[in-house]
Amino acid sequence: MLERAGTRSPLSIPTVDEIRDRACAFAFGKAVVENSNRGLVAEIIVEAAIGPEWELCSGDWGGWDFEYVSDRARRFEVRQSAALQTWLPSKKPKHPRFDIRVKKGYYKGAEWIPHPGRHAQIYVFAYHAERDRVVADHRDVSQWRFHVVATNQRPASNSIGYANVISLCEAVPWTGLRNAVERARDGL
Repeated sequence: MLERAGTRSPLSIPTVDEIRDRACAFAFGKAVVENSNRGLVAEIIVEAAIGPEWELCSGDWGGWDFEYVSDRARRFEVRQSAALQTWLPSKKPKHPRFDIRVKKGYYKGAEWIPHPGRHAQIYVFAYHAERDRVVADHRDVSQWRFHVVATNQRPASNSIGYANVISLCEAVPWTGLRNAVERARDGL
């Protein structure tokens, strides 16, 4: 097992599994309130809710996050935001926003596909609402609110504020997320 530098001699080359385990323990072994991993955490939480009919396919600059297994043309994106940020809070709290801009294209593996537009038919807006720095943890499913919106029901702007998301649809708990996504898919 890989140990911290200086605690083991002679040095040995760490295995892939040791590096993965150490990276996971370092990144996720404590309460997570971090922007760089929040998207991945939100996608994993959503994946656990929606069932095996949907496949997580997000990655570097992919055009969408999930595909319906029996109809790959059915796709959705998870857009996330949080009340609490890693940097010091400003004097005036920021209003949460979600990026929904039209994309110029997407990557399929290593290949860039120039295809402007919105490539997902459904958006899941995941909002981490906890503001108390002592208890906030992006890994805690109960601290998230989820809103499922069909792409054609949302504004054509580059971003959308949380207040506007709320006006489009009510939040569903994690336990209701699968049904909300399926209702949106059935309505396409």
